[in-house]
Amino acid sequence: MNTDQIKGSAKEVAGKVQQKTGEVFNNPNQQAKGAAKQVEGSAQKTYGDAKENIKDATK
Repeated sequence: MNTDQIKGSAKEVAGKVQQKTGEVFNNPNQQAKGAAKQVEGSAQKTYGDAKENIKDATK
């Protein structure tokens, strides 16, 4: 595992929490920010996965 995978997963979780909090308090702005953070985290995690796959392939 590399730092991009870890940070990406953490951003995904934080985004889910932020989105759910926005839903509970009926705050569409927080819902949107949470969804965006989830996408950003997913992209970072995917990038980390790709880096790990390349590293494994070159061994």
